[in-house]
Amino acid sequence: MLDPESQSLKDILMQEGICNENQMLEIEEEFQRTGKPFMELLVDFGITNEDDLLQIIATSLATDVLDLKTVEIEKSVIDMVDGDTARMYGIIPISFDGQTLTIASRNPLNYHIADELRFILNKDIHVIVAKEKQIESAIEKHYPIETESMRDMLESMNVNVDEKEDGQIDNIADIENMANEAPIVKFVDVILYQAIKAKASDVHFEPFEKEFKIRYRVDGALYEMAPPPKNLAIPVLSRIKIMSGLNISERRLPQDGRIQLKIGGRPVDLRVSTLPTQHGESVVLRILDRSVVNLDLDALGIGQDVLKEIRKAIHLPNGILVITGPTGSGKTTTLYSALKEINDPHDKLLTAEDPVEYDLEGIIQLPIHESVGMTFGRALRAFLRQDPDIIMIGEIRDLDTAQMAIQAALTGHFVFSTLHTNDAAGAVTRLVDMGVEPFLINSSLVGIFAQRLVRKVCPNCKTEFEPTDDDLKKLGIDREEVGNRKFFYGKGCQTCNNSGYKGRKAICEYLPVNNTIRKLVMDKAPTIVLKEKARELGMRTLREDGIRSILDGDTTLEEVLKYTVA
Repeated sequence: MLDPESQSLKDILMQEGICNENQMLEIEEEFQRTGKPFMELLVDFGITNEDDLLQIIATSLATDVLDLKTVEIEKSVIDMVDGDTARMYGIIPISFDGQTLTIASRNPLNYHIADELRFILNKDIHVIVAKEKQIESAIEKHYPIETESMRDMLESMNVNVDEKEDGQIDNIADIENMANEAPIVKFVDVILYQAIKAKASDVHFEPFEKEFKIRYRVDGALYEMAPPPKNLAIPVLSRIKIMSGLNISERRLPQDGRIQLKIGGRPVDLRVSTLPTQHGESVVLRILDRSVVNLDLDALGIGQDVLKEIRKAIHLPNGILVITGPTGSGKTTTLYSALKEINDPHDKLLTAEDPVEYDLEGIIQLPIHESVGMTFGRALRAFLRQDPDIIMIGEIRDLDTAQMAIQAALTGHFVFSTLHTNDAAGAVTRLVDMGVEPFLINSSLVGIFAQRLVRKVCPNCKTEFEPTDDDLKKLGIDREEVGNRKFFYGKGCQTCNNSGYKGRKAICEYLPVNNTIRKLVMDKAPTIVLKEKARELGMRTLREDGIRSILDGDTTLEEVLKYTVA
């Protein structure tokens, strides 16, 4: 299902006869499958180019297309809109004639933006059309985020918090008022905006004895921003707790909440977790931005041979497919991508997740709440009375859940789930250790997919180099295997924040459960024996798949050595 703005654009294109129903159906299917922006797909499918598309939108709105590179915007006009509003709505003011403010909007077909700005600014609003990249560049140019000056401003605030020895606070009303003051609100908004702009997956707020740290996790690595004054920890964290509907007076127990924002016209969910520590509450925000995550199996970087095996498995009528890996290895994204691929109106799909991270159209999703007794095992029992065809169970944590998953598979359902093991072969041993009988594993398990996420070399500063003999020895390969292929690293540039990396990809191994593997399972063979037999049968290990990614120029030697073992 298209969002309202994309639906408006679709209606315009259909009315103008620019594309037919079959073409539009194909684009909609790709939109649902990948989550890529609708306008980008129209260009990718060759329906039109960006310039023509902008002109079509402008004509439908009875407005103009403007090349922002040719415009010099007066400071008095820029000052009519504050930076937070410009960033949040994805707009840049262009001119003012005394009554009407003309703006360029990233989302010109979203009439709600003009309505809300009319109310906020108390001026008539006229929307014109411009290239999205030009609008973003103009926002960065005219509304730079001045962290240092903001920090000076916050430091000058009179922040005094009376905290008891047990971590509780007396003046809750004062703290709440302080958390709602403009400087604190602005500071938190800018932190969140910067994190989303940097495509961070998490934001960490960490109070220590003498400092207050704020760190972003981008592509799996943590980056620290300039630390704010220590005395701002409580009002800043209280502001986040207010936004997520948590109890600001409770600082002795962990709490979980959620924040829903609109950044640049698109919705972003933030999952909030608080943890009491010796020096105050540590708060972590998990950023769930659908526009950043591409829920498409083809986009995960999985080798074509493994991808073929995965696709064969997920289209089976019944059985269990297990995805393994540590926290943060991309298991959930792979699960969602597989579910999205097989999501069909003729099948009923149910998921039990802890928590539900993304809403999937046409799939019934159940959040797990163990505190009230809603466990994975209990959810599975309920699922089997709901006449499902496909079930996704977030994690097999105990024997009860494992047995219910096997029962579901043996009664004609296909089950997806995850396990926390180091490799594919280890998943079998883990299930046996839980108490699952080997014959039940053999009769239900169809395959095990293990994965890690490694950072990709930044394409902008990608530099080739000759690996040393020591480098090759660490990987367990020789020069003959490398041939004339090059190794790469990232020098560091503005594009990648001088990290040398931009984006991540999966490296993986897939163990199909065939008759040879089943015999070893019945014999309760150890993990190492299962792994060696799977390699004999053609399985590429995580380390070997990592080496493939190095030789393809996708990642670096350091990343593969960090996340895999020989």
